[in-house]
Amino acid sequence: MKAFVTGGAGFIGSTLVDRLLAEGHQVDVVDNLTTGSLANLADARRSTVGRMTFHQIDVRSPDLAEVMARCRPDVVYHLAAQADVRVSVSDPLLDADINVMGSLRVLEGARACGAPKVVFASSGGTIYGAPDAADLPVKESHPQRPVSPYGVAKKVVGDYLFAYRELHNLEFTALALSNVYGPRQDPHGEAGVVAIFAGRLLAGEPCTVFGDGSQTRDFVYVDDVVDAFARASERGGGLVLNIGTGAETSVSHLYRTMAAQIGVDRPAVAAPARPGELDRSSLDPNRAGIHLGWKPWTSLEDGTAATIEWFRTGKS
Repeated sequence: MKAFVTGGAGFIGSTLVDRLLAEGHQVDVVDNLTTGSLANLADARRSTVGRMTFHQIDVRSPDLAEVMARCRPDVVYHLAAQADVRVSVSDPLLDADINVMGSLRVLEGARACGAPKVVFASSGGTIYGAPDAADLPVKESHPQRPVSPYGVAKKVVGDYLFAYRELHNLEFTALALSNVYGPRQDPHGEAGVVAIFAGRLLAGEPCTVFGDGSQTRDFVYVDDVVDAFARASERGGGLVLNIGTGAETSVSHLYRTMAAQIGVDRPAVAAPARPGELDRSSLDPNRAGIHLGWKPWTSLEDGTAATIEWFRTGKS
């Protein structure tokens, strides 16, 4: 199989590239290296199983279609994005330029080169807006009412995917991801709390918990997420599928778990709650089980331990 991965030098994208290469596929990676890193592709470059080609290009570039035409992929995995919700609020034009117009460049490139399918990294944490606690874990049937420009952009791309399927017979699967964590996640910038806690705990620095720490998230390990992407290459056509655990973990519980694993015996620093932050979040993954044969298998304890070990050793 010929795979084309946008954002392939990023945290999730590079892990997907490793998986595809291990299965013997030919992989073309696109990344502008704004947030991605060639260090994330060190294992991929050493791979003796599949074959990887790297293209440093922005998905907004008019030249993207030409690159895709040369590669002629069997499946396009679209993960490139402006992924910081706060940036989307402060600069919605930039967010839309990258996440909407850049995605349209990808879809146009896929249509023009005859790619049969696009697998899109959507955001289960934002497209559903702020659901009531009674609706948790959220199902795909829940109305999509995003309350951030980032969530709006992800919803819009989902609408474009449906339109391209109807108009151009371009198949798609949109994976609505919960809070993904694991090795290679950057503890700076728009980092997940697991990466932030790991970096600061190992450095002997205090960790901050905003509010009372009871706010919950659905933490899903990156290898489990990549498995869903790999399965979606041939399954789940025309569907939005939640990729999460269905379980809620409070930030306070996460901190206590990781501090104990590292051997730190001090409380987190309390700070005022951040305006607009969701109190609770979790996604129902049962539909992905039906259509992809997928389910998460990594426990929070095993996943955080693996993440901590990666941060400790600096392994690529």
